[in-house]
Amino acid sequence: MIDFAGRTLIIATKHAKQQVMAPLLEEALGVHCLVITELDTDQLGTFSGEVEREDDPLTTARKKCQLAMRLSDCELAVASEGSFGMHPATFFCYADEELVILVDQKNNLEIATVMISTQTNFNGAEINDKLALLDFAERANFPSHGLILRKAKNDHEMVIKGIHTPEKLLYVFDALWEKYGSAYVETDMRAMHNPKRMAVIKQATRKLVDKVLSRCPNCTAPGFGVIAAKPGLPCRLCGLPTQSSLAYIYRCQQCEFEKEEQYPNQIQTEDPQYCDFCNP
Repeated sequence: MIDFAGRTLIIATKHAKQQVMAPLLEEALGVHCLVITELDTDQLGTFSGEVEREDDPLTTARKKCQLAMRLSDCELAVASEGSFGMHPATFFCYADEELVILVDQKNNLEIATVMISTQTNFNGAEINDKLALLDFAERANFPSHGLILRKAKNDHEMVIKGIHTPEKLLYVFDALWEKYGSAYVETDMRAMHNPKRMAVIKQATRKLVDKVLSRCPNCTAPGFGVIAAKPGLPCRLCGLPTQSSLAYIYRCQQCEFEKEEQYPNQIQTEDPQYCDFCNP
């Protein structure tokens, strides 16, 4: 039986994510968490664009774990990778998508989860005067949330990160405006400078813990999770199948045992507003 209790787990982070991840992982899994200062996850990509992320979030998070395990000689690691942009279903608002992965080299096991949240201050704007700058800062939850200033949106010549005081914000703006006649402000999305993002990472870690603790009923391996949703929940009014989930399909990655769970959202019929026939 795969067990994590008593093992050392390295959290692959450069940005203080252990503050919210370690307590959850240690309490639920019985592991001892550590971080190493030698780990530079920025080599795999930065939100401010100096280093472009070459891989998808899952591959990037896996590489973070592999780097951390190699540097620490540890066989168990956790990493997260964030992505920001328009919400995949609600196109008029920004979303924070956090992928969290646990890699267990000893048991050849990977368990990953994704959390999508609209609770983010992700934004950026061209700024022409101090009034606009201060207005952006207020909307971005400054000064508790850090800001970044640069010459222009995609310019990496002068990027000032981690701004948390009005004095520094105005000083850097003046310097940029005097030298270039332009300035671009954006939210600092690094976890230790962004409490909203840190909260989503905590939620994603809790979701990962729940999946790790979900064991296969056939072989008891951890990570027994949903691999597909089966549509077809009947409409409450006409009885025809809708696109809403009728069942979830669970699969074990160790023994490949599958299980179907009907009515995963604890409802047996769907509201007619989500029916393609009743509400085309």
